[in-house]
Amino acid sequence: MVDADGYRPNVGIILSNGEGRLLWARRIGQDAWQFPQGGIQPGESPEQALFRELHEELGLEPRHVTLMGRTQGWLRYRLPRRYIRRPAPGQPVCIGQKQIWFLLRLESDDSAVRLNLTDHPEFDAWRWVSYWYPVRRVVAFKRRVYLLALRELAPLLNPAPAAAPRLSEG
Repeated sequence: MVDADGYRPNVGIILSNGEGRLLWARRIGQDAWQFPQGGIQPGESPEQALFRELHEELGLEPRHVTLMGRTQGWLRYRLPRRYIRRPAPGQPVCIGQKQIWFLLRLESDDSAVRLNLTDHPEFDAWRWVSYWYPVRRVVAFKRRVYLLALRELAPLLNPAPAAAPRLSEG
């Protein structure tokens, strides 16, 4: 499902632990780390997509987490040209993602995180990282969205993380 502007609706998941550290996951078979995320299916609300993706990608159920908040609006990023796929005739071109980001707190032991519940797992490793660590480590075309989401959601953590890092343009 792609909107009229070419963006695919998506949810992003920022999972924190009791110490305010964030779950950072490695895409299977790659040296690429990111927050869990996934598309919103037709007829599905962002919250429904959140909990479906949380289970598919991390093996977690709603009872394992507390929903702390979400971004107010959509945050968008464009895909680099090399990642844009040519659709079937009559289908819109997807030029990027528009995302609602959710901040969750893990209420269970770390062992509740299970990456291998599906036949096609997204991730093969994960670790806890400091709050702002992902901003400079995620693939470049997602950095601005990560910074915006983390800035908006930071006040929901107690204690709140230190000030956001600055990103240079370019």
